[in-house]
Amino acid sequence: MSQRQKITQWFQTKLFANRIPILLVFLLTSVFMAYHASSLRMEAGFEKLLPLEHEYLQTLVEYRDEFGSGNQLIIALTVDEGTIFTKEFFGALKKANEEVFFLPGVARHTVTSILTPNVRFIELVEDGFQGGNVVPAEFRPTEEWFPIIRNNIIKSGRLGSLVANDFSGAMIRTELLDINPSTREPLDYQKIAADMEAKIRDVVETDAIKVRIIGFAKSTGDIAEGARVVMLFFAVTFFFTAIFLYIYTRLILATILPLLSGLVAVVWQMGLLPLMGFGLDPMSILVPFLVFSIGVSHGVQKISAWLNEIMYGGAWDDDGTPIVPAPAQAAGVAPLIAAKRAFQALFIPGIIALISDTVGFLTVLLIDIGIIREMAIAATLGVAAIIFTNLVLLPILLSYIKVANLDKLRARQKASEEKLDPIWRGFAALSHTKPAAVIVVVCIALTAWGMVKNNDLKIGDSQAGIPELRENARYNVDSRVITERFSVGVDKLTVMVESKENACVDYEVMEELDRLAWHVRNLPGVQSVKSLVDNQKLILSANSEGSPRWYQLSRNSASLSSSLYHMGAGGDEFMNAPCSAMPLNIYTIDHKAETIDTIIAGIKAFQPALPEEQFRPRLAAGNVGIIAATNVAVEEAQLPIMLW
Repeated sequence: MSQRQKITQWFQTKLFANRIPILLVFLLTSVFMAYHASSLRMEAGFEKLLPLEHEYLQTLVEYRDEFGSGNQLIIALTVDEGTIFTKEFFGALKKANEEVFFLPGVARHTVTSILTPNVRFIELVEDGFQGGNVVPAEFRPTEEWFPIIRNNIIKSGRLGSLVANDFSGAMIRTELLDINPSTREPLDYQKIAADMEAKIRDVVETDAIKVRIIGFAKSTGDIAEGARVVMLFFAVTFFFTAIFLYIYTRLILATILPLLSGLVAVVWQMGLLPLMGFGLDPMSILVPFLVFSIGVSHGVQKISAWLNEIMYGGAWDDDGTPIVPAPAQAAGVAPLIAAKRAFQALFIPGIIALISDTVGFLTVLLIDIGIIREMAIAATLGVAAIIFTNLVLLPILLSYIKVANLDKLRARQKASEEKLDPIWRGFAALSHTKPAAVIVVVCIALTAWGMVKNNDLKIGDSQAGIPELRENARYNVDSRVITERFSVGVDKLTVMVESKENACVDYEVMEELDRLAWHVRNLPGVQSVKSLVDNQKLILSANSEGSPRWYQLSRNSASLSSSLYHMGAGGDEFMNAPCSAMPLNIYTIDHKAETIDTIIAGIKAFQPALPEEQFRPRLAAGNVGIIAATNVAVEEAQLPIMLW
């Protein structure tokens, strides 16, 4: 007897000699895991999406306290007919603005709309400058006030950003913290998404006024809602799998047991997650499906081996030696002996197969993104559970099945095999030398073709909205409407320009920033670009009676300093306190992989005329910067994962 047979025989003896205690252990463990699985909650975290070790994300983390983390929330109110200048619209906008301000986890200082005091206008008058809030405190939604507000919006430069280009909508922008400041616990994004529906969309939206909501929190809520619906498909999957298994086995218990074994593995997986401090992210909702399908597929192998022994195992001795000559009439063996033989035949191959699956999922940990690593861990735990449920639990359960009419079962199986015999003989013919050689050549050719076409593989999104939802999903429709009506779109890429202190009043540095902005504006896929230079030019022109001839940077540091003074708090968006870092905000037409790759390549192609200590562009912040870093992290890990 070989060493492999000795190992298998030892495990077989121990398991089947202690069937009742082992089943009790499985029962108690399953109850324990089911209890902990009941506490499992869907948890989404913004930082879990980020490859924090990537250089782009290092830039975001370094400056997120000053310029935001990219975890933005956008609420746009739009009308299909007319403009925003109605009493009803401003009432709805005010209500939405108030509700956004008091949402848990909102960074309240970042709430921005034409109703908030951080949105101001400056205009040139005979005596110099005058300005104020776009919507002053004394505003009333009357016909007398609407022309004034319209002019204030134009003078503020917010047309296209906070107000639609055709005045058919207005936007509220804010950023979310990852921690709820009231509870000091991770932000519940699904609750925020639900609150936005209940407190904003359901309250504010009418037949005339539509509410558009986008952002990570909203997409997470929509995906989680869809994930709950997906769980119904689990029941459908279970039902159809049971039908196919019964058609194959013709035995009710032999149909139920592999399904039960797969479910136990899923319960163990779901119970282990909270025990190890993990939740179930909405993006990982398909992992239980995967574990169940792997468990059932391996279980069918056990059922197949057990059935063969039940029907024809009498032609073999208990030690696996064929009886020569074979009995004239087919003979089976007892369920216990059949279970032992099935275990003996598949124990080592089954362990190797499941360990290979486990290692395969573990290699996904090479991708340095929290959510992907959590998916890999969840899948690994599930496959590890299958090792016990399929290789131990299922064979023991099979040993208790009694077949009432073995001859009838054998006749059914034989009839089924005879129907399929021509198909299997057709496949078997492919194993002959000539057909096999053709197949090998075709496979080699397809492999070579795949390696060549792999260079054309785009890593990232292929559609304008979020790919986790259908193209006609409300979130993606809202995203398209906002992009179409506003110049400042929903996708933002920020290049952080680092320089010396007080660089804002250094003409050479600001001229180089202007040159970079011009370069980026002309890249394909860029919708608009905003920077400190734009505001400086506007104010410097206003200082010269609004003449367009003076819409240019001044070489005088005092003039540049004066322009910063007139910006007031509005300049904080485009520079830090010592003015050593200035974000260049790039709004893209979408976040498709091709669009992002083109823009990133164009930015990297820019050659600064100043030394690095004076002008250092660093990629990248904003939601597009996060997507770009994620795409790069996945691309870099792709080949190592395949090699491993």
